[in-house]
Amino acid sequence: MPVTSPSSFYALSTVLATAAYLATEIRDWRLVSWIAKPLAATGFVATALAAGALESSYGRCMLAGLLFSWVGDVALLSRGSSTGFRVGLVAFLLGHVAYAVAFVVRGVSPLACVLAAVVLAVPASLAIRWLDPYLPPALRWPVRAYVTVITTMVVFAVGTVAASGGAAILIGALMFYVSDLAVARDRFVEKTIWNRTWGTPLYFVGQVVLALTVR
Repeated sequence: MPVTSPSSFYALSTVLATAAYLATEIRDWRLVSWIAKPLAATGFVATALAAGALESSYGRCMLAGLLFSWVGDVALLSRGSSTGFRVGLVAFLLGHVAYAVAFVVRGVSPLACVLAAVVLAVPASLAIRWLDPYLPPALRWPVRAYVTVITTMVVFAVGTVAASGGAAILIGALMFYVSDLAVARDRFVEKTIWNRTWGTPLYFVGQVVLALTVR
């Protein structure tokens, strides 16, 4: 893909906006972060559109997931707001559902999905067990549902790669999956800039990788 292509330009703009957002988080420049983060999220949506997301059922489902993620990113800017967190949680959950649907639409290997589900049940159970003591009662079941949905999304990513190739799909899905651990740790276990230092780049680059798979 030439560097001058529109999708490359938007992908690069996402990376640069992500770096700017991370810098604002380290410096605690809240006003600037309210500009940088939506710009980074808009960049991955634009990347998918420029790569041809509207031209296939798979692309349209992926675009829906990216748009839900955009809403989640904006909602989570209000760090101290429980309402913002709940809106973000629902938006990202719907984003993962849209990605899972996209992978099924693309075609999956049932055997690969079953094997992946068995393997991924272990980290999913460990994540729930790890977070449970820190969760307020009202969020226990929503967080468990979220872990189940994101795990299912990765299961279908494995299934579609096994069926039709396209390793970038699995790479992007796994980056998103792991980045959510940083969000959970920051929200429930220990709030520290280090969570965002590794989680934020993983998340945004993972979204760009997924956005480019619509080509």
